[in-house]
Amino acid sequence: MTDDRLTRRRALAVSGLALTGGLAGCGTDSDRVGTGGDPSSPDDTATEEPDDDTAGDTDGSMDTDGSETDSDGSTGTAAFGDLTVGAERVASGFTSPLALAIPEPGRRFVVDQTGQVYLQEDGSLREEPFLDVSDRMVDVSGYTEQGLLGVAFHPDFSDNGRFFVRYSAPPREWVPDDYSHTFVLSEFRAEPGAATADPDSERVVMEIAEPQWNHNAGAIAFGPDGSLYVATGDGGRANDQGVGHVDDWYDAVGGGNGQDVTENLLGSMLRIDVDGEGSTAGTPTGGGGGDGGADPDGPVRNYAVPEDNPLVGSEGLDEHYAWGFRNPWRFSFGPDGRLFVGDVGQGAWEEVSVVERGGNYGWNVREATHCFQADDCPSESPRGRPLRDPVIEYPHGGADVSGIAVIGGYRYDGDAMPDLRGHYLFADWRAGGRLFAARETDEGLWPTTTVSVESDEQFGPMVLSFGRNPDGELFVCTTASGQVSGESGAVFRLTGA
Repeated sequence: MTDDRLTRRRALAVSGLALTGGLAGCGTDSDRVGTGGDPSSPDDTATEEPDDDTAGDTDGSMDTDGSETDSDGSTGTAAFGDLTVGAERVASGFTSPLALAIPEPGRRFVVDQTGQVYLQEDGSLREEPFLDVSDRMVDVSGYTEQGLLGVAFHPDFSDNGRFFVRYSAPPREWVPDDYSHTFVLSEFRAEPGAATADPDSERVVMEIAEPQWNHNAGAIAFGPDGSLYVATGDGGRANDQGVGHVDDWYDAVGGGNGQDVTENLLGSMLRIDVDGEGSTAGTPTGGGGGDGGADPDGPVRNYAVPEDNPLVGSEGLDEHYAWGFRNPWRFSFGPDGRLFVGDVGQGAWEEVSVVERGGNYGWNVREATHCFQADDCPSESPRGRPLRDPVIEYPHGGADVSGIAVIGGYRYDGDAMPDLRGHYLFADWRAGGRLFAARETDEGLWPTTTVSVESDEQFGPMVLSFGRNPDGELFVCTTASGQVSGESGAVFRLTGA
């Protein structure tokens, strides 16, 4: 497929909008939480060491260079050998390509954070957006994680033309006055094979009040069971605290939404049925911790809930599938149907988990496998449910596999990169043009290593997301800017080196 550079004017492209702050971890609890570096300098490498009050003690399974120690004393990373992949640029000219979907052979859809979904087919990237929702969004300017954040095509899209997008809208009337914006999940329709969708076909499916501008997650995807999975962050700021963060059962650290399943839908993986009948009535969600006067009509709830969701019939909001997340930015389903979730950490650790129904993944009791802001922490909730460990963790400094914001990827089962078959391929937002790979083990953390990238075009250095085609081959969305501005965003197809 050829590299068709976009020639359209970027009337809506803005400077100063960055995926740092909450996405890139945070070292302060100010409104603009950052990593201590200049977010507009993508060539800089994060060098901060884990904070003493957030890292805790390691459990002995990680060496000082971040590699796993096997029972024979060798490091897990050494078992990989040198891994290198090729990267062929297939599209460019985007501002901030955050998601890629290929629901049909030969038709590739790219989400740009500024509000557009673009269609690439027959070797050409169409200049007119397939869908543009920028007129329904908040102003994506300044340091923010708002915008058009995800897309998911119905399993029967080729026949019914249904697809779903996730974007950040201005506060609805029912949103508390001290909140930031409204999470919107909407359905749109397009005629089969059409080059554009119908912008007037919007049917709002879900709304959530978002207290802060950051920790919005954004990924949505249909699972093998036909349900729509929706990632939500903890509401923003640091420590899962502040406006819009409820009290939970854990007293050592104030807050938070990650451990709550009764007051709001934040800090969780949600699972809904968009083919079932739902209601537009409901209780304002995300309203815990704010008293700004919400409309009693509440947010839209235009879906059904699968009967086997873990909290159906018990205490808690039925939409929850798993919880204990800070900012589950990107997730994917593996070839065997397992759900892999990359959860962006705060000041010390990044993590990827294999997520199961009803699982509690620890935030803000723990950050990856480490106690958060405490010397000791419990291993289970008061209801006796274990706080589950990730399968992958890496630090913010001091190791080959390190960074500041994990970008969840895919378990690879294609043919183009035989050395990586069966490995989980992922990245960090500021990986400096590299990728990471993890090898599954029967127990404990999976050993990880870096993957070199060879390309005739500039690859990154920032990675925003991954995509997968029906044959199992992988794509990577990158940008050369630490801010969402300009037209340096590109899509690469990964190949054998």
